[in-house]
Amino acid sequence: MIDSYRHKGLRKQLAEEIARKGIKDSRVIEAIGTVPRHFFLDTAFAEHAYENKAFPIGSGQTISHPYTVAFQSELLHVEKGHKVLEIGTGSGYQTTILCELGAKVYSIERQKELFDKTKRILTKMNYTTVKLYYGDGYKGIPGWAPYDSIIVTCGAPFVPEDLLGQLKIGGRLVIPIGEEKQIMTLIERISENEFSKKTFGDFKFVPMLERKARD
Repeated sequence: MIDSYRHKGLRKQLAEEIARKGIKDSRVIEAIGTVPRHFFLDTAFAEHAYENKAFPIGSGQTISHPYTVAFQSELLHVEKGHKVLEIGTGSGYQTTILCELGAKVYSIERQKELFDKTKRILTKMNYTTVKLYYGDGYKGIPGWAPYDSIIVTCGAPFVPEDLLGQLKIGGRLVIPIGEEKQIMTLIERISENEFSKKTFGDFKFVPMLERKARD
């Protein structure tokens, strides 16, 4: 894994582009400018790693636009030491952005091949404190609940009850809801049985599917 001066320069430009598009959290912008996105892409796409585009990563999944990653990350209001549940590890790029923000990340992926590949990449990058799980994102990871925040990186047809139950009081769930296209939604847990909801426009994600892809 080589991170050249050219890569660093392109990352700096990407971070500046993200800021121009409306991301205001300086820590999120800094994280985008820090994480080598080309590490998460196949060689065929590596030259374009610092363009604000999504790319296929195998198993029918994609690495999200850097702006989308930044947008969701900003909505989470991550603070150092926060426990964050990530639904859909994917390439691991969003995972590492959360780590750079100081989160303790618990991430679940339903595609075994992708899970194995991403685990190797994150280990090589020395993100050894991330806890990765192969399983059903609809069920979350109850063993480490409650979470300060939960991020869903795929298009959910509805909000899974298990995820709401694993969110701490005062916690934030960022989830794109919809099938053909998704509406970015922020759900905050006000009390044991009370939640508030805000929406932030249309996005496009791969679908959130139930159960592991294979056992």
